[in-house]
Order: sequence, then C-alpha cells, then structure tokens
Amino acid sequence: MESTDLEPRARGPAAALARMPTGAKVFLILVGALLPLALIALFTTLQTTRTADTEARARLRAIAAESSGVVDNALGNQVSQMTRALAALEQNPHDAPSCTQLAGSFAAQGNVRFAIADPQGRILCGQRFSLPASAASPHPAEMRVMFLDDGMAIRLAGAMGMTATAWYPVSALAALARPSGFVPDYGAALVRGDEHLVLRHLGGGESPLGRRETVRSELSLDNVALEMSTPGAPITSPLIIATVLLVLMWIAAAAIGWFVVDRLLIRPLRRLRTSVGNYRPGEVLDMKRFGAMPAQEIRELGDTFQQITRTVQLHEADLAEGLVRQTRLTREVHHRVKNNLQVISSLINFHARGAKSGEATEAYASIQRRVDALAVVHRHHYAELEENRGLELRSVIGELAANIRATAPERAAGLGITLEIEPLLVNQDVAIAVAFLITELVELAVNCNPTTHVRISIKGDPESGERAILRVNSPALVESAELVALLEGRYGRVIAGLARQLRTRLHHDPLVGAYEASIAITGRP
Repeated sequence: MESTDLEPRARGPAAALARMPTGAKVFLILVGALLPLALIALFTTLQTTRTADTEARARLRAIAAESSGVVDNALGNQVSQMTRALAALEQNPHDAPSCTQLAGSFAAQGNVRFAIADPQGRILCGQRFSLPASAASPHPAEMRVMFLDDGMAIRLAGAMGMTATAWYPVSALAALARPSGFVPDYGAALVRGDEHLVLRHLGGGESPLGRRETVRSELSLDNVALEMSTPGAPITSPLIIATVLLVLMWIAAAAIGWFVVDRLLIRPLRRLRTSVGNYRPGEVLDMKRFGAMPAQEIRELGDTFQQITRTVQLHEADLAEGLVRQTRLTREVHHRVKNNLQVISSLINFHARGAKSGEATEAYASIQRRVDALAVVHRHHYAELEENRGLELRSVIGELAANIRATAPERAAGLGITLEIEPLLVNQDVAIAVAFLITELVELAVNCNPTTHVRISIKGDPESGERAILRVNSPALVESAELVALLEGRYGRVIAGLARQLRTRLHHDPLVGAYEASIAITGRP
C-alpha cells in the first residue's frame, strides 16, 4: 500500500509560484498591480492615434468622392459625345459637323486622342493611333474599357460595325483625378478586378512603421473604380518615445518597489536565516555583522534570536559542567566495579588454592573464567568514556583467549586456541553474551578432550552489513556420547540461553564439530 502525504501537494502554476524566490514573487505582484496604470496610459496614446486616423479617413473619403465625380463626369460626357457622333456617322459618313464638335470636345484635354473608323478600318473622324493586338473589339452597341501600359482606352461599337475609340494617357487621367486644393501627398489608381492603372504613386515608399488609408469609388464605366490612398497618421518618434517611456516607467516602478522591499525585508531576512542556519550551540549571534537592517520588525526579530542564543549558551555551559561531573562519577563507578571484580577473582583464586579435591579446584577455575570474561568486557567497554562507538571484538576475544589458557587445568596443558577475527564493533550486551558463549564452548571442548585445539573465527556476513558469523570449531565438539552427556547437563541449557540473549539460533555441525551463530554488529573501527 502506497503511503500518502498528510497534506496535498500543490500542482501546476501554484506549485511553480511556491517554488519561486520571494523577491521574484514581489516583482511579479508589483508588475501586475501597476499593469492597469500602464494600460490606461497606453490606451490614451492609442486613442489619440485612432482619432487622427479617423479624421484622415474622413478627409480621404471626401476627396475621393470629389475626384471620382470629376473623372466620372468628364469621361461620361465624352463617351456620350462619342456615342452620338458614332451614331451620326453611321447614318452619314460625311457628317462633318458631328466630327468637328467631337474634335473640339477632345481638343480641350490636349494629348487625348480619339478615332472613329468604318468596318474596313478607315478613319472617318479623329486621328489614327495604335492599340495592342490583344485589345479586342466590343460587341455591337457595347462599350469596353481597356487598361494599357501608358494609359486607358475606351472603345464603342456601333450597330452597323463602326467603332469609336478614345485613348487617355496617364497624365490626362491624373489631371482629371487631382483634387482641388489638396496639399498632402496622395496616390490614385484606376482599378477593375485585378487590373490596376496607377495614376499617381503615393510618395514615401514602404517602411516598417508606414501606414496608409485607402478608399475606392465606383465609376459608371465598365466596372471601373477610382482608388485613392493617403498616408495614415504617422507613427512619429515622439509617439514611439512616449510608448517606450510608458513601458519603461511601468517596469521601473515595479523594479523600484522590488528594490525597496528587497533592501528593507528580503535581504535582511535572508542574512538572518543564513546566520541562524549556520548557528552552532554555544555561539551568540552578533547582529552587527548582518549589516544595516532598516526594518524595525526585523531588528527586533534579530534581537530575539540573539537573546535566545545567549540563553542557549548559558544552558550549554551548565550542561557541559554537568557532563564533566557525570563523567567523573562514571569513572569512579567504573574503577569500583573493576576493583570489585578483581577482588572477586582474587577470592576465587584464594579458595581454589585451598580446595582439597581436584573437582573443587576445577569448579573454582570454571567460575573464575566466567568472572574474567565479564571483567574483560567491562574493561574494554569503559576504556574510552568520551566516545564509545562499540567494543572491538578482536581485542576482547584475544584477551579472553589468553585468560582461558592461563586458567586452564593442568590436564589441559596442551590446549591450543586459534583466532581469526575481523575488526568488528558490537555493543556491550552482545560482547558479554559472545564472551560467555565462547567460554562455555571452549570449556565444553576441554571437558571432552583436554588437549584439543579450538579455532574461533568471527567474519562479517556478506549478505548483511549489520551482522557477523561467529564460528567455534574443534575436533572435541564432534558428536560423541561424552559430548551429548555434557550438553544434557548444564552446558546445553547455558548455551541455549546465551543464544536467546543474542537473539539468534546456534547451529551445531556434529560431523566437523562446529558451532555457528549470527550476531549483530554496530560497524567497523
């Protein structure tokens, strides 16, 4: 079953905001708070520009209406005159007055040309001029407007196959479309669908900030329209500077607010947090080294921390003094316990020398070996009172083996003990149980065979870094009737009790004569 947190974790933008530093949060809050003011100022600037655009668009519509009306009237009148002259010449090819009247109408416009031709292409009125081969003739009684490279042509078809054509150069059309009294720059073009005939280019060219207003007015000539354009309200340098200044003022206001908060609150709090984080018991925080703290509340908080550290220093001094007294008392107790164990060992040895039987002497020696085992563990446990990470088994068992050989009975003069012990640390309880267990097993082996050889090994368990394998091996521990009898006596119960104290199982291999158990360790020296 998966464990769940007591408090739900923040997700999404809330989690990202929670992970941000306080300075960044303050800056973002100030940016958001000042954003409406910046938007209002920006909207005012844009509204001024929009008003100027509206006024320019209104002027352009009025001018376009005027110019389109002039062009439409002029071209419409000449088309009407051409239509009447064409009809008259179809009735009478020699009607000179109609031709003269039409020529007088076109003569007022200078370089505009016209021609009326019969079905065979002979010019009946006007002068001959050439048109592109792609200029197709209209159907009878139809009018067609054609955009050329250098102007515009209007061609009429009569009912009897005669045609009337008028050619207007760009300069003439531009003169017709020129508005009266219009000073600003403008552009004009005749358009029909995708076709364009530019009458006047809008000056200034294209620029990244250039804008233009365009209005189209329809004419009554073959779906032709007059399109006029003027520059929009220019995005001038003052407008750009004003907009940039608004953005800079917005960011500067947020930055100034962040700077003030950072100087007055965040930076002093950060220094105070670093000092408290690096605090070690016994020190007293020096508020002068934190620099200037303009915020009164933070100064008061720093003084509170300083008072707390001063109180902790006094308590630490009291604890250190108490620890010194306790250490002295512990050492005194240790010396008394060690002396008492030595007294007990001496008394046992004294009574053993006065024993009148060999069995009593061996009983006293057996008791003395157990007292020596307890004394060895006690001496190593309190050898270093200041820092005790555990007892080292190698030195403890080495001294224990020497004591066992020294107190062995005379019949066990050939006893041999081999040690193979890794440098391992155990606590006092485990050390006492191990010492007693080794003493019992060695004495058991000596009772089975006084001249036997005992091999004691303790190695770290490769499968677990917190345990080690204790192994006592001897030929005298091979299964035999004498070994079984001794185990059924007191040795079996004592060994089983020591195994329970070690919280382990003691395995006996009767074929090789080995006892093996897993013991807990605290580490390595």
